[in-house]
Formats: sequence, structure tokens, C-alpha cells
Amino acid sequence: MRLSTKGRYAVTAMLDLALHSGKGPVTLADISVDQGISLSYLEQLFAALRSKQLVRGVRGPGGGYYLGKPSDEISIADIICAVDEWVEFTRCGGQENCRDGKRCLTHTLWDRLSDDVFNFLDAISLADLLRRGLDDGAEVDSGDRDVAGRKWAA
Repeated sequence: MRLSTKGRYAVTAMLDLALHSGKGPVTLADISVDQGISLSYLEQLFAALRSKQLVRGVRGPGGGYYLGKPSDEISIADIICAVDEWVEFTRCGGQENCRDGKRCLTHTLWDRLSDDVFNFLDAISLADLLRRGLDDGAEVDSGDRDVAGRKWAA
């Protein structure tokens, strides 16, 4: 299985957005700094996320992004699929023509694994991921804000 940076960065950016969603719109520049993802890459990802209504933008001064729906209604699979990324284990991309135009012997194995990975990611919401990170003591925000989104005192 190979999940590219596109899918990983989209999940990371959405998690950052979920983490800070209670305090107003979040700018891509803030996510870029907090997560170390280039601003131009985030712009591409958020165009795809916006088209799938996973985020909504607010223009103008004080603008930025909000989640398009509650974090418990957005699955990790939703995010990965929104950025046109999918984990497919079959050699034929599911076309069943992997061996001289016919289905190979292991096609069903890899096809079922692809389904299992999708189902696993579909069962995890952004809210679940955020809770798991906090419960495990993971550093969910690499910026200078605390978990509530407040700036650290200097």
C-alpha cells in the first residue's frame, strides 16, 4: 500500500482545521506554518476539498476556512477520496485484466484488501482521530497554539 503525500497532507490539514474550528476561520497560511505544508500545495488540496463540500471558505479580511460539516461526519476516507487519492492494491486498478487481459489468481485477495482499507478509513472520523491523538498524548498541533487554539504566552 502506498498512500502518497497528497492524501496524508489532506488528512493532516483537515485535522488542523478540526482542531482549530471553534475559534473562527483558519487560514491556509496558518495551516502551512503549523504543519509544514507548502501554501501552494494546500491551495490545490483545499480546492478539491471545497468541491466535495468538506470545507467552506470565507473571503476577505479575517477570512479562511471552516469544516464543511461537523468533524464527526467527515471520514478519513472522505478526505482521501476528495483529493482523488485512492488505495488500490490490484495491479489492474480493479479492471480484472491483470494477466493477459484476464483476472489474475490473486485479484480477489488484493481487491478485498482494498475494500478493507477503505472500510477501515471510512470508519474513522476527524473527531475520532482528534480524540485518539489527544488520548494518546500525541502532539496534534505543532504551532504555537495550545489545544484550545489560544496563542502561547511569550
